[in-house]
Amino acid sequence: MLAFYPQIKMVHVAAVSLSGAFFALRALGLLAGMRWPRLAPVRYLSYTIDTTLLTAAMMLLTILPGELYANGWLWVKLALVATYIVLGILAFHPGRSAKARWALVAAAGLCFLQAYTIARFHHPLGALLLLGS
Repeated sequence: MLAFYPQIKMVHVAAVSLSGAFFALRALGLLAGMRWPRLAPVRYLSYTIDTTLLTAAMMLLTILPGELYANGWLWVKLALVATYIVLGILAFHPGRSAKARWALVAAAGLCFLQAYTIARFHHPLGALLLLGS
């Protein structure tokens, strides 16, 4: 399985990029009051992208050595990804005020960005490391 690491990582990175970009696009449409971000085909595409992302992530998790995750960065990233998903679900749920939607979208975006930087730095603080130096 390790022989497929480059291809799996490429799929994972592409899915991360698509997930973030598609969330941002849908969120902008939602905050502008458009209906299309909640349509079934759009939701299903989002589910497909995120399922691909999580599947590739689990494949990488099983083939890479456990020592790579020794400092706990992966657990922090996973918690942020879960929070990103929950906040995104809450933002797109009908019946929210515009102010609540903005707050939920902003919080979800920040969780996504922090999870991304944690993955890039392989450190639980991610980009926050740069603030300490």
